[in-house]
Amino acid sequence: MNPALLLLTDSRLPAGGHAHSGGTEQAIATGAVHDLTSLAAFLRGRLHTSGHVAAALAAAACALSATHSPDTAPDPVAAPDPTSGPVSTCGPGPVSTSALVSGIGMADARRAREAAGRARTEAAGASWDLLDAEADARTASPAQRDASRIQGRLLLRVARRLWPSSVLDGLAQAVPNPHHPIALGAAAQAAGASPGDAALAAAYHAITGPATAAVRLLGLDPVAVHGLLADLTPDLATTAATVTAAATTLATAATTATAATTATLVAAATTATADMADMAARAAESPGTPGTSLADRLWAELPARSAPALDLLAERHAGAKVRLFVS
Repeated sequence: MNPALLLLTDSRLPAGGHAHSGGTEQAIATGAVHDLTSLAAFLRGRLHTSGHVAAALAAAACALSATHSPDTAPDPVAAPDPTSGPVSTCGPGPVSTSALVSGIGMADARRAREAAGRARTEAAGASWDLLDAEADARTASPAQRDASRIQGRLLLRVARRLWPSSVLDGLAQAVPNPHHPIALGAAAQAAGASPGDAALAAAYHAITGPATAAVRLLGLDPVAVHGLLADLTPDLATTAATVTAAATTLATAATTATAATTATLVAAATTATADMADMAARAAESPGTPGTSLADRLWAELPARSAPALDLLAERHAGAKVRLFVS
């Protein structure tokens, strides 16, 4: 486990997590949670539904961040070596042998690199949009969506200061208010953690906040409540391991699909032909599903467990006149 994970899961991290009860406040108000036994059932149910989904999204975001890192993103158009090869008779300055062989001069190569850069930036933004949309689709309650995005925005802001990263900057530009698991996964990668670490942090976050809220609202014995969390540690490990392998595989496949489309878009931008533009559009579509992005179809395979009771609690809590927690 990367030590940075301890910072990401610390309730004292100034990312606003302490202000959210994860549905516990409203569950207590309705009487659904009133003692240790009912709290244990609530926490276990939360972990295996919304916690499971959050862990998968965080692992996917972490894996996706790794593919967007400058250290792992190759330049599809290598710059010609100006010191090798004969001098061009078409303009000033030497042109590399490889450029002459391919019929591309310095100006054309420069234009291709600029097109590649724009295409990569657009592809990265589109990837974040797609993954964040999957998080949105898995959060039925508008109140829960708002709570997730508030926490995601605050976490992203803090992470950009703690671990400056072009990947985090790109996420902030593409999705200024990302869902919390998306921000958590990207922050974990920027801090040097793995997708498995990110999944474990998300699963942990899904139960520790609600447990702490129960201590404050019901006056339960803190040691007894932490005993409930200790009982859930095997489930935490199992959840993280289960979702990480699948999420990492999907992230790799989605990135490969996006990269193939990006390469075609670069060619289209360089040659400016209608045929190439049409080819790019076809490459972006999922086989058998015209108009649907292949990457989008892949992300749709992420876990989508639902918890209608949590959705209802969130909506009732949002309309409550007196609240001690934001959510």
